[in-house]
Amino acid sequence: MSSDTKILVCYNEPAKVYKNYLGKNVASDEENVDLSETEVMNHINDIVSGLQLYFKDIETYAFSSDIEAAISWITSYSPDLIFNFVESVEGKANYEAYTAGLYELLGFNYTGNIPLCLGLCLNKARTKQLLQSGNIKTPGFHIAKLNTVIDPECFTLKFPVILKLLNEDASIGISEFSVVNSVEEANRRLGFLFKTYRQDVIIEEFINGREFNVSILGGDVLPISEIIFSGLPKGLPKIVTYEGKWSPNSTYYKYTNPNCPAEIEQELRVKIETVAKEAYELMNCRDYARVDIRLSKSGIPYVIEVNPNPDLSQDAGFARAARAKGLSYPELLYSIVNLAMDRKEYDPKTNG
Repeated sequence: MSSDTKILVCYNEPAKVYKNYLGKNVASDEENVDLSETEVMNHINDIVSGLQLYFKDIETYAFSSDIEAAISWITSYSPDLIFNFVESVEGKANYEAYTAGLYELLGFNYTGNIPLCLGLCLNKARTKQLLQSGNIKTPGFHIAKLNTVIDPECFTLKFPVILKLLNEDASIGISEFSVVNSVEEANRRLGFLFKTYRQDVIIEEFINGREFNVSILGGDVLPISEIIFSGLPKGLPKIVTYEGKWSPNSTYYKYTNPNCPAEIEQELRVKIETVAKEAYELMNCRDYARVDIRLSKSGIPYVIEVNPNPDLSQDAGFARAARAKGLSYPELLYSIVNLAMDRKEYDPKTNG
């Protein structure tokens, strides 16, 4: 691959869509910007610097809803490759898939996952239905449509359960109040989520056990990371909340610590890697993705989410797993570029 390869780094400006992203009532509007997107913005310069070790011609473009401007800019620059960091457009998460579709329509090669994969994985119910069809263990679930309540006579899930927004990622809306132990608690939580986020909610049986993140690069499983919750105050559920990911001053951030590589026995490592790879392939992921797994008390891995195009910031989990494999941050970025540039036209994952 030539150093003259023209690379366009596309990303999105952070946006305010919800009153808050924390999944609980807040005293002020200080958290009314999606911190997950702000973090990506903060690391764009690091990404460009890493790529500049290998390529001379790099430009950046921030997506907005002005699609005509995007088309004009991209076609004018005419990159050999688009490094795709767009996670939403003006706060709309489903536009992540639409943006990749735009690259397809314009005929430009790009990094990461195809529109179909991005759209499917964003919808947690569809993801779980596909996992079940492939005999991959995933917690039982129920979809609560907007502004509905749970009928205790018809509710069959085992408590405790965890409530999540159906069509969001980055742990938006997940807090210490997300895990509940009764229909009454679940209905109260639904009321808050419906009022705050105005979308359907997925209710999932809570797997009370260890949590693992499995990063996959080009089909190869990187060292597994375990989320360590030791020190978390008694009574708080051991889950990865929005604050735990994005709010450095929060209790959850302080006591949600990744350990990579995870300290696990070989037999368990193989079991987790196998399940993660099966989920990656079933969802038609390519280039890079992360599979999140909870381990039941009986040692059964349950896939809770498949995350195509996960955060690639230097301090994020994917880069951490790459470092554990011996890849520096620039080497990780170069590897992803190389995967995209080497893509064959007949690759079934090439077109979305």
